[in-house]
Amino acid sequence: MEPRNWTREAENFLKVVDFRYPEWIPCSVGILPATWRKYREALEEILLRYPRLFPNFKKGSIDYDAVYDPGYKKGRFTDSWGCVWENIEEGMEGIVVEHPLEDWDALGTYKVPDPLVQWDRGPAPDWEKMREHFARIKAEGNLAWGGLPHGAMYMRIYYLRGFENFMIDIATGEPRLQRLIDMVLEHNLRFIRKWIEIGADIINFGDDLGTQKSLPISPRHFRRYFTPCYKKMFGMVREAGAYVYLHSDGHILEIMDDLIEAGIHIINIQIRANTLEGIERTCKGRVTINLDLDRQLFPFATPEEIKRHIWEAVETLFMPEGGLMLEAECEPDVPLENIEAICQTLEEVMDYKG
Repeated sequence: MEPRNWTREAENFLKVVDFRYPEWIPCSVGILPATWRKYREALEEILLRYPRLFPNFKKGSIDYDAVYDPGYKKGRFTDSWGCVWENIEEGMEGIVVEHPLEDWDALGTYKVPDPLVQWDRGPAPDWEKMREHFARIKAEGNLAWGGLPHGAMYMRIYYLRGFENFMIDIATGEPRLQRLIDMVLEHNLRFIRKWIEIGADIINFGDDLGTQKSLPISPRHFRRYFTPCYKKMFGMVREAGAYVYLHSDGHILEIMDDLIEAGIHIINIQIRANTLEGIERTCKGRVTINLDLDRQLFPFATPEEIKRHIWEAVETLFMPEGGLMLEAECEPDVPLENIEAICQTLEEVMDYKG
């Protein structure tokens, strides 16, 4: 990556990722639209008390009821791939309930959307304006982030086929499955090329590869069908001198070596599904961990239990060289006092030095 007059935040981020002794541990808190709809002004007051976590947040800047992503709106919508989504809770993401390739006979006439024109849930941006936006971001010393929609590779296959059909395809070695995977991969490679061409520094990928307890398919099948895809996608990013960020929900320990070999720089990984010990064993010192703190603990724990949870994670995974970030997502079932405890503790651990 070309030298720049980095902002302090961007320089610290790069030091974390490159294991170059950062000044602090980057921490973030994600607030779902449904959480804003529930707590409104009371949640806003919490965020205002923690300026290190929310440095650009301004009072009155949030429309509590706004839901911009159609996948988070109540009801049904059809994405650009022909997958029908249904949602019963405004402000949280729905699920795919109708699958355009449920019958393999539809594959012969199926058209993959053009990612340069149509994104999954709406039209593509004006790419020239996006290029100008990236140029401004870089001139200010910040990092330009691009990315593929969540579920762009592995999940897209079962969005198209239906999960049960997809599992049967894997188990039976269905020959048309590879053709479909190749079609989705080529779509994603076109997407990545465009982000690189307009100057992205980091490209974000998201695929939920695991369940609560295990992989849905064996590591052997993952390596047959999907490791080659990730190697091609991540390899393209790395060859351009950019960084690879991967989010994956679920248990993924058995394929962590594959993902690291494929080229990830940062893994956003869930603590409950993988365990703190498992993450320490497979990730610490090998790849930057953006730890997804325990969302299933947050609704039921006391504030003190949340503080202990966060501190245990930091004390286990911290290295002075870097390689650690923390992330907490707050759904509407998390009590306000627990959101406060999360924010307070994250601001405390940011300066941990071991």
